[in-house]
Amino acid sequence: MRIGKVVGNLWATRKSEKLSGEKFLIVKILKDKEIFTEDVFVACDRISAGIGDMVLLVEGSSARKIDNTNIPIDCAIIGIIDSMELNYEK
Repeated sequence: MRIGKVVGNLWATRKSEKLSGEKFLIVKILKDKEIFTEDVFVACDRISAGIGDMVLLVEGSSARKIDNTNIPIDCAIIGIIDSMELNYEK
């Protein structure tokens, strides 16, 4: 699992039939405390997250097996993070 922040929306009119009705969001991955990667991921939103939300992500086969739907996705949002505490020293 990874922690990310929703930074945008994505719409695709032409897509696989299995993706009909799915919502897609653009997410940056948390790298270190409050530093995010520059790379962005497209994640299937399974829980109605929105821009600015910190989210919990799963990738690969775990993303495809949510709700026993086996849809062709590689990254899925499975939780909105209410709070988190990072307490480590460098």
